[in-house]
Amino acid sequence: MNTKLLVIAAAAVLALSACKNETPAAQQEAAEASAAADAAGAEAADAISATGEMVQQGAEAAAAATGEAVSEVAGNTQEAAADVSDAAAQAADKAAAETNEAAQEADVAIDGEND
Repeated sequence: MNTKLLVIAAAAVLALSACKNETPAAQQEAAEASAAADAAGAEAADAISATGEMVQQGAEAAAAATGEAVSEVAGNTQEAAADVSDAAAQAADKAAAETNEAAQEADVAIDGEND
């Protein structure tokens, strides 16, 4: 029984492989399937290209944002340096004035002792 089924299955496989459906409808369907596969391939290539462009634009945007941030930090650093410089100049002026005042008071005290 198993041998008969095996022989029948083999015969069916050989018969099906020998059959070619070359009717105009089958040829039309095959052509449409081939065209659809080509279109899908073209769309996939377009999607890959668009993805590459998006990645490139994202990298350019990140670089631009980083450049702007660096410029802003540099500007803030320069402002802070100017503020520190102004504060140091004011402190130096104040110290000089206090030193001058102390020197004048010392001169007055010395002159008072000499009298």
